[in-house]
Amino acid sequence: NLSAQGADMDQDISRPTWSRQIEFTLAGIGCAVGLGNVWRFPYLCYRSGGGAFLLPYLFMLLMLGIPLLHMELSLGQYMRRGPVHALANACPLLKGVGMASVAISFIMCTYYNVVITWALYYLFSSFQAPLPWQNCNNTWNTPNCTNHATNSSYTSTASQEKFFPNLGVEETGVLRLELFLILILAWILVYLCIFKGVKSTGKVVYFTAVFPYVILIALLINNVQLPGALDGITFFILPEWDRLLSVWVNAAAQIFNSIGIGFGSLLAMSSYNSFNNNTLTISIINSFTSILAGFVIFSSLGYMSHLQGIPVSDLAVDGPGLVYVVYPQAFANMPVAQLWAVLFFFMLLCLGLDSEFAMVEVLVTSLLDEYNQHLIAFFKRKELLVFAVCCAPTSSLSLSVQVGIYVFQLMDHYTAIVSITFLAFFEVIAICWCYGTNRLSDNLEEMTGKRPNIFFRMCWLIVAPLLIGTILIFSIIQFKPARYGDYVFPPWAQGVGWLIALASIIWIPLGAIHTFWVLPGSLMQVKTTCV
Repeated sequence: NLSAQGADMDQDISRPTWSRQIEFTLAGIGCAVGLGNVWRFPYLCYRSGGGAFLLPYLFMLLMLGIPLLHMELSLGQYMRRGPVHALANACPLLKGVGMASVAISFIMCTYYNVVITWALYYLFSSFQAPLPWQNCNNTWNTPNCTNHATNSSYTSTASQEKFFPNLGVEETGVLRLELFLILILAWILVYLCIFKGVKSTGKVVYFTAVFPYVILIALLINNVQLPGALDGITFFILPEWDRLLSVWVNAAAQIFNSIGIGFGSLLAMSSYNSFNNNTLTISIINSFTSILAGFVIFSSLGYMSHLQGIPVSDLAVDGPGLVYVVYPQAFANMPVAQLWAVLFFFMLLCLGLDSEFAMVEVLVTSLLDEYNQHLIAFFKRKELLVFAVCCAPTSSLSLSVQVGIYVFQLMDHYTAIVSITFLAFFEVIAICWCYGTNRLSDNLEEMTGKRPNIFFRMCWLIVAPLLIGTILIFSIIQFKPARYGDYVFPPWAQGVGWLIALASIIWIPLGAIHTFWVLPGSLMQVKTTCV
C-alpha cells in the first residue's frame, strides 16, 4: 500500500522541520513571489496587449494554480521527502518527473542567479550621482546612445549599452569583470541564506519575503502621482480582445513559473513541514503580488510614454529589459532618483534571493534523501555539502560576458516555457491519476482531519489534466522560436535550446524505462503494480 509509506516516512525523526508555521508560509511566499512577478508578468502583459493577458491569467490561477499548489504541498508534507522520492513513491512509473524537477531547478538556478547579479550591480550603481544611466556622457557609450528608450534598432539607451549590447549570440563580447565578481558575491549570499537548511532559511524570509511589499506599495504611491500614469494603468487593465485567444499558453506558463508548479521547490519545502498549512495563502498572495507589480510597472510605463510623447504600446520592452532598461530610465526622471533606484533594486535582490535559494534547496533535499549517509560521511557537515552545491552551477559564469543576455533569453525560453509545460502535465498525471485523487484526499484527511472539497477534487481529477493537456498540444502547434527583441536566434542556437529543454524532460521516459527494467513481470503486470 503506497499510502502507508507516508506514515512510515514520518517516523524519520532526523529530518529537520520549520520552527514555526509562519516561517514555512513566508518561505513559500518568498519562493512563489519572485522576480517573475515584477519582470515576467508585466512583460507578458505588455506583449499580450495588457488586460488580454490578465483575464486568462486569473482563470489559470483559479483552475490550475491554487489546486495544483495545494496538491504539491499536501504530497510533500505527507511523504516527507523531496520531489524525487515523493513522486517515486506516488507513482513509480513516472518517478522521472521528480528527477526532471531537480534537473529543471538546477538549470534555472544557474541562469536565474545572473538576474540577481544584475540587481546587485544596479544597486551598487544607484549610489552614484548622477545615476550612470541618466545620460550618455559615459566612457562606454556609443554615438548611437539616446536618453530615451525607443523601438529603433539603430539607437540604444545608456542602460542598454551598459548591459544589453546589440551583439547577437554569435558574438561573445568581452568578459565583464565586475559582473563576474558580483556573480560570485550573489552565490555567496545564496549560500549564507541556506547553509543551515530550513533553520537559517526560516529566519531570512522574515525580512526578504516581507520587505518587497513595503517597496512595491511605496513605488505605487509615488508612481500614480506621475503624469501619464493613468494611461499605463489603463493599458494594463483594458484588454485587446483580438489577442485573447493567443495568450493562454503564456498565461499557464506564468502560473507554473510564478507559483513554482513542477519545479519541486514548494514540494521540497513542505517536506520539512510538521504543521497544517494554508496553501491558499501562498497562491493568493503570489497573484496579488503580480497584479500589484503590474500596477507599479505600468504606471511607470505610462510616465515614460508621457515623457517621450508616444503611446505605451510603442515603448521598447523585451524580457529583463523591462526592469533593467525601461525602469532605470523612468527613475532618471523622478525626484530623488537615487533613493527610488536603491529601494527598487534592493527589492529585486530580495525577490531573487527567495526564489534562488528555494531552487538550490531542491538540489540539497534531493541529494540528502537519496545519499544521506554517504554524503554526510564524505562532507562531514551539511554546510559543506550546501557549499559544494552552490559551487556546482559554474556554467552561470558564461552569462557574465557581454553576450550573456542572449544566453539568458535562450535558456529562459526553453526552460521556463517549453520544459515546464511538459513537466507540469506529467506531474499532474502521476499524482492525480496514478496516485489518485481519492488517495491524496485520504492523506489530507489523515493530516488535517478534513477531506478537500469537491472543487479541489474535480480540478485534480478532470480540469487540471485536461487543461494542461490542451495547453501542451497548443504550445507544440503554436511554438515560436526564441528571440530577443528583433533578434531571432539562429538554427544552431535553437538546437542548443532544445538540448537544454531535453536535459530535464528526458528523465521522464528514462525513469519509466528504469522502472520496467527493475520490476519483474510482464508489461501489464508492471503497469498495474506502478499505478
